[in-house]
Amino acid sequence: MDTFKAIVVKELQDQVIYGLEDVHMDALSEGEVLIKVAYSSINYKDMLAVQKNSGVIRNYPMIPGIDLSGTVVSSTDSRYTEGQKVLVTGFGTGVSHTGGFAEYARIPGDWIVPLPNNLTLKEAMVFGTAGFTASLSIIALEKKGLDVNNDARILVTGSTGGVGSVALQILSKIGYKNIAALVRKDYQVEVAKSLGATEIVFAHELGELNKPLNKQNFDFVLDTVGGDIASVLIPQISYGGSMSMCGNAGGIKISSTVLPFILRGISLLGIDSVNVPIEDRPAVWEKIVNDWNISQTTLINEISLEEVPQTIEAIKNGQHVGRTIVKF
Repeated sequence: MDTFKAIVVKELQDQVIYGLEDVHMDALSEGEVLIKVAYSSINYKDMLAVQKNSGVIRNYPMIPGIDLSGTVVSSTDSRYTEGQKVLVTGFGTGVSHTGGFAEYARIPGDWIVPLPNNLTLKEAMVFGTAGFTASLSIIALEKKGLDVNNDARILVTGSTGGVGSVALQILSKIGYKNIAALVRKDYQVEVAKSLGATEIVFAHELGELNKPLNKQNFDFVLDTVGGDIASVLIPQISYGGSMSMCGNAGGIKISSTVLPFILRGISLLGIDSVNVPIEDRPAVWEKIVNDWNISQTTLINEISLEEVPQTIEAIKNGQHVGRTIVKF
């Protein structure tokens, strides 16, 4: 094999450009395990990675793609053998280390999760970083008291995006009955309902920003967007409730007072899916494979590597729904 296909991001004359290229194996970052990629997936962070001054990629050229699943071709790490099926999400993949938008990836052994039993390579990327993040968010909220046996009102923001769409489905599958989905556009209503939402809330209905305390509308919030949406929701969380936070599509800044925290005892739970210790990941994937497996019903768009730029533009323009996986 002399060359293989990859999406490559470059900096050219103060501009960031990207596209499909034929690359050599020496274009891959160092790592102990060479993987023939079967599937990748497209996330909001992948869209940011190909934008100028996004802060995601700092060194060019780079192969983006923060997720991948595939088969080990060769390994100098004794934990992995030729022919073994594996998956990778997060760490430096597709950011500081060549990633999943390529037919081959070379990955450090410490970043790799053996493909769990009863999960296919395709299903691994139906979940990918989005599903892993959604699962971490639900785990964090359940540790703070979210329970199928109480009548808690849950709100999921960014409900038809990658993380939100998976979160809605998992919450519905495991038995939650009071799930509100936050949407911005009319066409998202039926999508959110099909994913498991029992109630629809439009963003413009949330009320005014910078109100120190508001009516206690939600017991738990699974927030995927940040910014003003998160800010307007903090004063609406019920006494003792919590909000998990995992995204910044709505902005990186939030505005609040101390009142919701000291008068209502609410908690903000930061969710990081990138640097979760490798030893903690299999337990999360076991939940995904078993009780939380919604891979057969999730909203999936399957594309080729050549079609990646179109999907990235759709995400950038706020026109992307559900999960898009890349098949090689």
